[in-house]
Formats: sequence, C-alpha cells, structure tokens
Amino acid sequence: MFEISVKTRFSAAHYLRGYSGSCSAVHGHNWDVQAFISGERLDEIGLLTDFRAVRQALELVVDELDHGHLNELPGFATQNPTSENLARYIYQKLGQSINDGRIHVARVCVFETPDTMACYYETSGDGGKASVQ
Repeated sequence: MFEISVKTRFSAAHYLRGYSGSCSAVHGHNWDVQAFISGERLDEIGLLTDFRAVRQALELVVDELDHGHLNELPGFATQNPTSENLARYIYQKLGQSINDGRIHVARVCVFETPDTMACYYETSGDGGKASVQ
C-alpha cells in the first residue's frame, strides 16, 4: 500500500452548541488540515497520484470553509463544527473528487491548535463516497 499526504490551512469562526464552557461563544481558529491518499498501485510513471492535483482538490474544499462562520454553513446546520466533524466533512467532500477506484482518501486530520487534532477515516471500504451531511 502506498500513501501520500498534503497539508493546507484555513481560518474560520465557530461555536459549539450545547457545550458548557468558553467554546460555546463565537471564536476562531487557524486550522491545519492534512489529507492522506492511499492506493495499492502506482501509475505508469511511478506516482500514486500528483501532489498538485490532491492539493488543488483539497483547496477547493477548504475554500468553502475559509474565513467563514462554520455554524452558518449547511453542512453544520444540525451538527457542531467540531474538529472531528470538520475532519469527516473534509474527508467526504475530498473523496467525491479524489476517489477513482485506484486511489482513495484514507484519512483526514484537522488540527484545531498545533497540539490538538482529530482525524476521520472509514473502515467500511466506502472510501468517502457517502454523502456529505
């Protein structure tokens, strides 16, 4: 199995509904996002996939989040925009453009701070093709 990874970042505001503490107030983070792409076979020139193509696809997903208020996005109307839910959201959205039968999104990790992160991956073999909430 081969795996590559691409990192990017975005800034956004959010708050946590039902949370008892300071995170219940609107506040912002500079999130780092790391996406891992896996596959068993390299292409004809020895690449799993082009880093640039993965970065462009990830940037399209992150651009929807950047400098926004995450609670106001349709994907977070019924769930809190926690790091865990952000990781799943990005995983699923990225999978819609990356997964092609040869490669798939293996996992996505979202760093809320340099010292705290949450990752999402699926063990069902779905590879991120499930619909994004």
